[in-house]
Amino acid sequence: MHYVYVLWSKADKKFYIGYTDNLKRRINEHNAGKVHTTVRFGNPQLIFFEAFLSRRDAQRREKYFKTTKGKKALWLMLRESIQS
Repeated sequence: MHYVYVLWSKADKKFYIGYTDNLKRRINEHNAGKVHTTVRFGNPQLIFFEAFLSRRDAQRREKYFKTTKGKKALWLMLRESIQS
């Protein structure tokens, strides 16, 4: 499986959007501070993920979420999760 995932930083009030083929390992890397882009997040929360059979489909979805339109869609979809 291939995953697109979204982490949330309460401190920065920002999303981190990523792709991986091993979600558990990747989240552990983020939490251990091994990913330079999320070290400042402190303890990032996994608030969303989607699973795909195709790597290309997952990467296409990740690319979309990183656009302005995609980020707006995430804000709308996850507004309850990011308020808590």
